[in-house]
Amino acid sequence: MLSHRAELLTFRASFSSVSLPRRLTGARFPISQRASGALRAQSGLAESVNGAVDEADSSSEPTCSFAGVNLVETVDKKAGKLRIDSWISSRIRGISRARVQSSIRSGLVTVNGRVVDKVSHSVRAGDKVSCTISELQPLRAEPEDIPLDIVFEDDHVLVVNKPPHMVVHPAPGNAFGTLVNAILHHCSLPTVTFSENELLSEAEDALDSDDESSSLTAYQSSTQSGSPNLYGASVRPGIVHRLDKGTSGLLVVAKNEHSHAHLSKQFKLHTIQRVYVSLTCGVPSPLSGRVKVPIGRDTKNRVRMAAIPGPTGSGLARYAASRYKVIELLGGGSSALVEWRLETGRTHQIRAHAKYIGIPLLGDEIYGGTRGMIMSQLQPRFPHNSQGSLCQIVSKVERPCLHALALGFNHPHTRKNIQFSCQPPEDFTEVLRHLRELGSEKVL
Repeated sequence: MLSHRAELLTFRASFSSVSLPRRLTGARFPISQRASGALRAQSGLAESVNGAVDEADSSSEPTCSFAGVNLVETVDKKAGKLRIDSWISSRIRGISRARVQSSIRSGLVTVNGRVVDKVSHSVRAGDKVSCTISELQPLRAEPEDIPLDIVFEDDHVLVVNKPPHMVVHPAPGNAFGTLVNAILHHCSLPTVTFSENELLSEAEDALDSDDESSSLTAYQSSTQSGSPNLYGASVRPGIVHRLDKGTSGLLVVAKNEHSHAHLSKQFKLHTIQRVYVSLTCGVPSPLSGRVKVPIGRDTKNRVRMAAIPGPTGSGLARYAASRYKVIELLGGGSSALVEWRLETGRTHQIRAHAKYIGIPLLGDEIYGGTRGMIMSQLQPRFPHNSQGSLCQIVSKVERPCLHALALGFNHPHTRKNIQFSCQPPEDFTEVLRHLRELGSEKVL
């Protein structure tokens, strides 16, 4: 265990010479309050038969599981040719495309009275569509012998270095190979079942977010067995916060109920110390600053968040603040190694704020850091006979170049402040090395 301050100094001063070890690689309504009658979508809102309007929209957190919601509507005459899954998703605010597709495949959708079970079926103006959203099915997570890069562990907490491309916890479509599956095996815990209330919200499932607190805090075991320090039948590998599938780095897991409550409170009060580093398309101006722009669901693309300037009281966005600082100019001024310190922990906060100030992360296809963008940034700085090297750099960018470098918190049991750090994995450092070869300038 190292002081993350010391690690950052090492990172800035000598990162290029370090030989790195290879890393193993919304509020919801209770069920009793869910809509029990038919719901109709009018003006983009799901309206119940008694006239009450569900105000959840695509830019706020979902408010229910949507199970039993019924849509009966005629496709507008102005509409062109549309996929049925896309059209239904646009008519029920807050629901995910995956959830709609599941309902279609279950035979719960008709067009002009005929059952349609293909999600790509095209609907046209005048088609009468009826859709009932299917129930969420219980999801079982089983222990899997997946190697974990453990940075620290005692009877109370577990700090792991999550590799890129690993999902943190199970969700429909990602039931296996997650960090939770690995933790269940590591802690010798039994299979657990997630009930409907415990499943990820549809938006969180789609986003796999870097949010400050996890929705999945309680996992009910199907047996009475379990590790003695993990309170019997109520098994909670307490994922207190999440990292995106593509994000690597440090993540803390609570191993008992007391630790979970204590760590969750620290996240709520924003006293957890978190430092990230990223590689960006372009260089921010100024080279350091504070981004204080609310973040909410992107109304044009619901698998993406967006920085939305303006007041936070509208329900469309939540207060978010990030501090950034350029550590090093790269690629002849076409890229930068940027340090981020979070004051809040909103979904995709760094990625959305980076896009907002014009420096999307390298490899972040959702937020503009596409391979095409990388090529356009770097190509002018490459001699004509070095295009092969440029293609080599671009080919190695397979995820958003974002790494959770340092993590500090008060230990739930000892109350001592403990700090951890872990340098980026090989894929990140390989891209960094190539960018340095094009030209590098340290920023003091």
